[in-house]
Amino acid sequence: MSMPFYVSPEQLMKDRADFARKGIARGRSVAVVQYADGIVFVSENPSQALHKVSEIYDRIAFAAVGRYNEFENLRIAGVRLADMRGYAYDRRDVTGRGLANAYAQTLGTIFSSGGEKPYEVEIFVAEVGDRAADDQVYRLTYDGQVADEHDYAVMGGSAEQAATYLKEHWTEGAGLDDSIRLAVVALGQDGNGGRTINAGDLEVAILDRTRSQQRKFKRLTVAQLRRILPDENGGGDGGTEPGPDGPGHPSTDPSGPDDPADPTDTITQQPPLEDPTSGEPEPPIAPPVS
Repeated sequence: MSMPFYVSPEQLMKDRADFARKGIARGRSVAVVQYADGIVFVSENPSQALHKVSEIYDRIAFAAVGRYNEFENLRIAGVRLADMRGYAYDRRDVTGRGLANAYAQTLGTIFSSGGEKPYEVEIFVAEVGDRAADDQVYRLTYDGQVADEHDYAVMGGSAEQAATYLKEHWTEGAGLDDSIRLAVVALGQDGNGGRTINAGDLEVAILDRTRSQQRKFKRLTVAQLRRILPDENGGGDGGTEPGPDGPGHPSTDPSGPDDPADPTDTITQQPPLEDPTSGEPEPPIAPPVS
């Protein structure tokens, strides 16, 4: 009978942590930045079908890096937990802190279990409050550790270079457009002088506390991003037009319809009315009957 090789618990945990970190480092980064009216998520993601940033509940959003199938399972579990808790108790009982604790227990159990490989994921759970001081951003690692982030945070890929750039250039109370530009430039920092990320390769979503709807989550379309970001063609006008939800709010951007997955924000584009008599002589006007 052969004896199995002995591996110390310390070495086993170290090997599992190295395995998870290598998988996460191969993914593209996600940046979360607090701005004056909420929280913005910016990710380099050219796919239009696989989202790295999603809505969990009214004021709560989820962002992740790593293996898509693994963090998608976590997202679905979080949505179910939030719906059940909100239905059984009250919508106010669904909090970002509660979801972060649930995710931490799940990730910690999977990491310490010897029967399956650890999840190669890192996630953000963010909740927007009525004031900037009430905003909450939690970062959860592959082993279930929870960190309370403030102002900005980056995970995955070249997170260290991006976090250094944000530390040097982030300012409190900045607007949405400036925060998006800052996050995009930070994600382009790769140690070789930086690179330009086009609007079509970005996934951007916000938690906007000024929205009148109960749901504060909102995706930005490529057309809206092109109005904010300067591109190689010299585009970008530095902002969006003010709308009924507040100055610079993207929900009234006439450049394109909103995310069709959000039925509360769908805008139907109406073609301009044309004058049927354009190009023809103006008909005579009959005098009034006395």
